[in-house]
Amino acid sequence: MRNTKYWISILTAALLTGSTSIAVAGSASAISQKQPNVLIVLADDLGFSDLGSYGSEIDTPNLDSLAEQGVRFSNFYNCARCWASRAALISGYYPQQMNADPPDRKTIRRWSTPISTILKQQGYRAYHSGKWHIPMYDQTTKDGGFDQSYSLNDHDRFFYAKAHTENDQRLPRIKKGTDYYATSAIADHMIKYLKQHQSDHSDQPFFGYLAFTSPHFPLMAPQETINKYDGKYDAGWDVLKQRRLDELRNQGFPAWKASAREPQIDAPSRFKGTEEALGPIETYNAVEWDTLSAEQKSYQAKKMQIHAAMIDEMDRAIGRVITQIRSMGALEDTLIMFMSDNGASAEILVRGDGHNPEVPMGSGESYLCLGPGFANLANAPFRRYKIWNHEGGIATPMIAFWPKGINPELAGSINQQPGHLVDVVPTIMNLIGINDSFRKAEAPPLPGSSFSDAFKGETMQKRGAIFFKHRGNRGMRLGDWKIVSSPTDRNKWELYNLKNDRAETTNLAAQFPEKIQQLTQYWQKLEDQMAMDAKQSLSK
Repeated sequence: MRNTKYWISILTAALLTGSTSIAVAGSASAISQKQPNVLIVLADDLGFSDLGSYGSEIDTPNLDSLAEQGVRFSNFYNCARCWASRAALISGYYPQQMNADPPDRKTIRRWSTPISTILKQQGYRAYHSGKWHIPMYDQTTKDGGFDQSYSLNDHDRFFYAKAHTENDQRLPRIKKGTDYYATSAIADHMIKYLKQHQSDHSDQPFFGYLAFTSPHFPLMAPQETINKYDGKYDAGWDVLKQRRLDELRNQGFPAWKASAREPQIDAPSRFKGTEEALGPIETYNAVEWDTLSAEQKSYQAKKMQIHAAMIDEMDRAIGRVITQIRSMGALEDTLIMFMSDNGASAEILVRGDGHNPEVPMGSGESYLCLGPGFANLANAPFRRYKIWNHEGGIATPMIAFWPKGINPELAGSINQQPGHLVDVVPTIMNLIGINDSFRKAEAPPLPGSSFSDAFKGETMQKRGAIFFKHRGNRGMRLGDWKIVSSPTDRNKWELYNLKNDRAETTNLAAQFPEKIQQLTQYWQKLEDQMAMDAKQSLSK
């Protein structure tokens, strides 16, 4: 039975986007026979359960509407960090194959081809708006292959952008007092490009890459949207986490256990001067809520309000882009995929223009980060955060919407088969009917698998191992088994059966020594092969 909250969300989305029709027509026999438009929407530091359709209390009616009419994936993964995930998404390769984590500017362009370039070769027009952060492709139009691009390269400001370009040309800084909010601006530019597409290139399909910086730190949002969530988080992260877990089950997700808070883990990435700038009110560990003072509770709850407001604003911006596509008569034949580049962040730092404690929290002169306590809520029910290869760092919500290409009998369903960002490029290629002949001679085969069969309600192509490595954190999933290690735990390999324990609560390494030996050897084989791929590309 479908959740009442969904229908409320859909009705709200219809009002927000000006649509007079909630549902989109379609039938199993009406699968599109032409090349579809493709829109990839990527959030930044969004937790697994931060959307209404993934258990959240945050208002996300437009994304919830896509979920109700499309397919949600419950076992989809990213690369745990901004640049690594973006490189994988656009190229179809693991970042380790391209010397892209840490980034090497020389390698990726030598043998990889961005999906935008591949699609342009097939007659598409390509548009980008938002965060880029793929340093191996220096410029979004020249190197990234987009026809038009608004690139926001300022990761420290939402109101007063200092570093942004359009079509590789630097734009003026945004002055204080200007009516600019990054999330809205990102949507505005994509809408502008789509209007131009409709006017000048309506005979061609389009590929859009809409990459928001929300809800990445610094936590900033319009005050009226922040105020909308007054009192919402006063009960604290543990109470809210249980509510999200209950809502996930109510929506049909598996009855996962919840991960425990790990108060022994300090907030990472703490820059010099952070403690002095924020003062004693901040807490750097996911401690028990009731151990905080009343002032600290209010401060933490306010930060989560801002996080929620940023997601709320992003959903509205997505709704405006959807309205534009609908106005073009193109929505039914547009594949929209929504994902996050990593889990919610436990980082606490101050950089950019610094933090002014005298201004309202969430305004342009403040500099706040979510921190471990509420990041544990955002990633619920999973363990740990962005940067780690535990599920909280790498699990992403993934919504696929395509009225003419997804069997309508699947509307609102949850697909539990594993997938990864490296699967997006082969899926798009499969859907538009092209093979990998675009690959340069020295390029290795694409490591991902198409998940297009999931749109028909069929079992997806057999998925091999999914590889993870980032900043000393390591992991691999093969079927239901997963190994993971972290410098936080002295690099000891842990073993979990994710079918029974997705939240990684019971380490089975001692119980199944042969299994962990088998999987760790396989992980090493994959890492060695990726290192060879990167080395060979450099040698040529």
